[in-house]
Amino acid sequence: MAFWWPLLVLALAFAICKFLLILIPPKVPSIDVDASDVLDDGSQAQENSFIYVPPRGTAQQSSGKVQCYEPATMKYLGYVPALTPDEAREQVEKVRKAQKMWAKTSFKKRRQFLRILLKYIIKHQALICEISSRDTGKTMVDASLGEIMTTCEKINWLLSEGEQCLKPEYRSSGRAMLHKRAKVEFHPLGVIGAIVSWNYPFHNIFNPMLAAVFSGNGVVIKISEHASWSGCFYFRIIQSALAAIGAPEDLVEVITGFAETGEALVSSADKVIFVGSPGVGKMGPPLAGKYDMGALCMHAHSEMLEALINDALDKGAEIIARGSFGPIGEDAVDQYFPPTVIVNVNHSMRLMQEEAFGPIMPIMKFSSDEEVVRLANDSKYGLGCNVFSGSQSRAREIASQIHCGLAAVNDFASTYMCQSLPFGGVKNSGFGRFGGVEGLRACCLVKSVVEDRWWPFIKTVIPKPIQYPVAENGFEFQESLVEALYGLSVWDRLQALVNVLKMLTEQNSTSGSRKKKND
Repeated sequence: MAFWWPLLVLALAFAICKFLLILIPPKVPSIDVDASDVLDDGSQAQENSFIYVPPRGTAQQSSGKVQCYEPATMKYLGYVPALTPDEAREQVEKVRKAQKMWAKTSFKKRRQFLRILLKYIIKHQALICEISSRDTGKTMVDASLGEIMTTCEKINWLLSEGEQCLKPEYRSSGRAMLHKRAKVEFHPLGVIGAIVSWNYPFHNIFNPMLAAVFSGNGVVIKISEHASWSGCFYFRIIQSALAAIGAPEDLVEVITGFAETGEALVSSADKVIFVGSPGVGKMGPPLAGKYDMGALCMHAHSEMLEALINDALDKGAEIIARGSFGPIGEDAVDQYFPPTVIVNVNHSMRLMQEEAFGPIMPIMKFSSDEEVVRLANDSKYGLGCNVFSGSQSRAREIASQIHCGLAAVNDFASTYMCQSLPFGGVKNSGFGRFGGVEGLRACCLVKSVVEDRWWPFIKTVIPKPIQYPVAENGFEFQESLVEALYGLSVWDRLQALVNVLKMLTEQNSTSGSRKKKND
């Protein structure tokens, strides 16, 4: 007993010290990002107004322009330069020079870069979401869920596990080489090129950038011509954070333009991550395995969606529910599509063969588990599936047979909020993976599965304030929830948690009062 007692005391002291260190927030500098030209002051931009893009050599001298508008109102936002192929390649070479210096930096410095970004994101949630909302037409709550929370989770995972994932990994040397030591090392590739879509302009920029920079690479991101206005502001956030740690200013570049700009990036980067439509993806051919692309979404519009619906109706389908827009404002334009539930569909209909990328829910009946698997696999797409059943084992078994890259059991799309998991699909939904350890080791098909840990006792519950119809304090609730989950200081998180609980209590009290009144 005398031998073990000192060890127990030391272990307890170590645990107490670790706990006390958690209570001390890290010293993270604040950054100031100029947002004067993107704040909505009520005045419409003039057609000659230029959205400030940090200097990029001769790039700003290009005569081409990308015009930017609010999709909800078609108000003019300004323009950004449409880079020529030569100008795009110039940016790649600038990043390549900066990357050689960055590759030598420590993970400690890279983590500080992430913390600076996380601090800014948490403190400026409303600004980021407002800019995303204006550029894409999405709601503030949608922007918070899809832009802020996913990005914060990505940063949090990299801070917690990123360095360990990139450390050399020792492997068995086998019997013939028993006298040798085998290991796998992970070195930066150089310049990562990313061509991203418009639907989540903030997260789609930060997601590849975070992985590229943390792993020692430089990155050039070609943003969509449909979301260039917001992308240029988000670029300034990255530049300010890089400057705060003394990183090379050309380590990250965001370029704007059209197809020829993206083609130049594909031909000059060391690796390309593509997020966009299958049609565009098939034009960046995977020569000699150089390019890693996944077709994850495609641009859609109301006329195309209506054509899909009409085709299905002509072939025997039936609409059983259709929503309305509600009060969307007098200045709104006709670029909305009502949520639609349609039944009696089959695979002869375009709706079941093409990616709608819109608020349409087609429903098919099935008589057996074998049939539902066959129907689900009868598609040229294969990104993800979500299987619901009163029997978790049955749902798990069905999910394992569906040919796709992601599977959620008794939940919807929860795989993406687990940033430790790989993300990507099969068939026309692309190949390769980003996210998780497999983002570096994308050599085979990998399937990610998420299921309830203590099913059926703990389930996903949508908090009252953000249930539809969303409460007036829905975004305020979401803002506090993000801080409670991801704040850098324990005390800030506790204060935010109190606000979350307070709003939940008030919401429940209001609901209870209404119920009594109705009774």
